[in-house]
Formats: sequence, C-alpha cells, structure tokens
Amino acid sequence: MSAGARRQLLDTADHKTDWGAEAPLPLHVKIGFGLGDHTLNVALSALSLLYLFFLTEIAGLRPALAALVLLLGRVIDAITDPLMGRLSDITPWRWGRRRPYFVLAAVPFGLSFALLWQDLGCDAQATLFAAYAALYILHTTASTMLGVPYMALLPELALGYDERTALNVFRQVGAVLGTLVAAVAMRPLVDVFGGGARGFARSGVVLGVWMTLPWFVVYGVTWERPAIARRAQMRFAEGVRRVAAHRAYRILVGLFLCARIALDLVAAMIIFYLSYWLQREKDFPAIMATMLLAASLSLPLWLHAARYANKATIFIVGVCWWIGTQLMLLVMQPEWPRWVMFAVAAATGAGYAVADLMPWSMLGDVVDADELATGERRDGIYAGTFTFLRKLGGATGVALAGLALDFAGFVPGEAQSAAALLTIRVLTAAVPALFLAVAAMIAWSYPLGRRQHAEVVTQLETRRNPGRGDH
Repeated sequence: MSAGARRQLLDTADHKTDWGAEAPLPLHVKIGFGLGDHTLNVALSALSLLYLFFLTEIAGLRPALAALVLLLGRVIDAITDPLMGRLSDITPWRWGRRRPYFVLAAVPFGLSFALLWQDLGCDAQATLFAAYAALYILHTTASTMLGVPYMALLPELALGYDERTALNVFRQVGAVLGTLVAAVAMRPLVDVFGGGARGFARSGVVLGVWMTLPWFVVYGVTWERPAIARRAQMRFAEGVRRVAAHRAYRILVGLFLCARIALDLVAAMIIFYLSYWLQREKDFPAIMATMLLAASLSLPLWLHAARYANKATIFIVGVCWWIGTQLMLLVMQPEWPRWVMFAVAAATGAGYAVADLMPWSMLGDVVDADELATGERRDGIYAGTFTFLRKLGGATGVALAGLALDFAGFVPGEAQSAAALLTIRVLTAAVPALFLAVAAMIAWSYPLGRRQHAEVVTQLETRRNPGRGDH
C-alpha cells in the first residue's frame, strides 16, 4: 500500500462518526497481518511438540533438566508479557508505539529459534542446561517483543465491531497454518536433511528464516492511527489495577482461560489417547492436520454467523459444539472404525476455531470501553495481561494433567492399567468438556454486545472530535 493510499484509508476510518461502519480493510492488509501469528505459531508449536525430544534424544540433556529449561522459559515468557504491553503503550518513537518492534525483534526471533536446534556437542549437564536455557529465554523474549505489540495493534487497525472479527479470522488462519507447518512438516524436514543432529540443525535454520521474513511484510502493510496512538500516562501499577477492576475484561479473561485450558489439555493428551487407548499412534499427524484444516475452513462460516449475532453468542454456540465432540472422545472405543476419529477431529477443529477467534475479537471492544472510562488507549497492557494469563493457565492445566497421570500409575512405553487408561480418557475428553461448559456459562454475562459497543465508540468519536456532531 502506498503512503498516499494508507493515509487516505486512515483518514477515512478516523473520521467516521460510527466506527462500526468503517470501510473494510484491504485484503492484502488482512493477509499480511495474518502472517505475524503464522510465524509465532510455527515457533510455539514446534517447541511444544518436538523440543523436549530434541533436548533429551539429540542434545543429551537429562529429562528433568530439559523440562526445567521449558518451564523456566515459559515462566519468564509469561512475566514479560504485561511488561512488554506497558512498554509498547508508552513508547515515544515517531515511527509508532507498536510497529517498530516488528523490525527490531524479527531477526533475534528467527536467529534464536535456529540456534535452539543446534547440538552443542557437550557432555557437561550444567553447561548444556545453562546454554539451552539462555537460548530459550532469548527466543521467548523476542517472541514477546513481537507478539504483544502485534496483538495490541489489531484493535487499532480494525475499529469496527465486525471488522475486528474479520481481521481476527485472517490472523487465526495464519496461526492454524503455522501450527500445521510445525505439526506436519518439521519432523519430515528433519529426515530430508539427514535426520539426527544435522537434520534438526538445518531444519531450525530453514524455519528460522521462514519465521523472520514475514515480519517485514507485517510492518509494511500496517500503520498506527494518530488519533489513537497516544502515549499512555497512567502509572504501570495503577494501569494493572484498572485492568483488574474492569468487569467486562474479567469476564472475557474467565471465558478465554477456560477455553484455552481445554485446548491445552486436548493438545497435550491427544497423543496419549491415540497411542494407549485407541492404539493408533501413527494416525497422530493426519488427525492433527484434519483438525487444523477443519478449523481454517470453518472460520468463514463463523465470520458470516458473527455478522448477525453478538460475539459472546457465537462463542457460546461454538463452545457447545466443541463439548459435543469431547463427549464423543469420552465414549469412543478402540474397535470403532478409523474414520470416526477423523470425523471427530474435524468437528473439534470447527469448535476450537470459534472458541479462539471470538475472545481476541472481543478484546478490542474491551479496550474501547477502557478508553472511554480512563481517557487513555492501553491496548498493550490489555494484550500483555491477556497473553500472560493464557500462558499461565495453560501451563498450569497441563502440569496438573501430568501429575494426574503419574498418580494413576502411568508408565511410558508399556501396557497401561485400567486406572491409567481411564485417566487418559478423562483428561482428554471429560475435563476439557467441563472447562468448556464453564466458559459458556461465563460468556452469558458478557456485557459488551453489538449495541453496547456502538454506544461506546459513538461517545469516543464525540470526545475525539468535539463539535463535529453539530454539523
């Protein structure tokens, strides 16, 4: 987009009396913006699925120390999210508050990812632990420097109630395709490059470049609006207190946390479910691909439905759909036809898509309400605390699942007891369904529907442009 065209679009959107009626963003802007979440999910999914294996089997790190590397990186990653959100709210650069970080952190993000997959050729456990922990922390920090300003920019790009949902659809398609690359392509890529340490090292370099370049596209197709991009003046502690006191945000966090914990549990347990209950471990890549492709294909349908209902309503419908698929997992038997699991995976993808889509779209509406109450635009602190709580909740849920498996007598690689098999089924199906039911109940009380949001943005427009309504 040329500078003149960008300026014209920005002026058009900023001078609408009703933000909900602003012109749709150009298609290339939506596609380019979605590339950001694509790269973030390539990294996140690859590390979630394969990095523990790499650290223990290739790098030679003891399992306990390898797990500690991941835990330490995740904790620091979560803590830095709200701090990065605050930083992007107060950044005074003339290039903007959010976008400069896309350029600053892109190369460290891709380079640190590539370095994570290098075999250091060292036998000293303390040295290995220190080196991989440092690299992991460097990578998660670079990821935070990209991800938090990226999500904080979304409500500023798409001002309207429906346009935010549309932009989030493109973001989520990018995210799903990123997960698909990591889940389906990375392991075969390792084999293409010769397997073992060499295969992982070269695959890390290829994906590191893949993850770096799109951020320059994201920077090029986006912009920040002068009427919104004002440096926040509120102190950090007061800002966090205000965020915690925001009723609509508390409700949004509750429904989002419950839905994400359900997803994290399913993601962590599905390999156990397939391997030990259904005895179909080799179907794992194909089932993951089916679920993710179904999620992508269902997004336009959910977007269409969202134009005729409130976002919370669509969220509830999608979550209830997802609960139905979870109950199918609970009753499924090993002797059932193979295609049934693929059908359930596809249905699960459709439910997951809307459960992840709507909360991020609703977050921008909450930020609008906060601006009306405080007079400041603080997308960063909201996006930072949102991701912080999501990471903390997901990690806690998966850790508790691990403890439950251990308590049930689970033994890796061996035939499992009846108690262990039942625990696997419950953790894969019933417990996520319970969290989803709680998420749906919380969503009933969400106060910012289409009409309420229209009232908020009308008051914001009047405040920003006093006297315009008289003409």
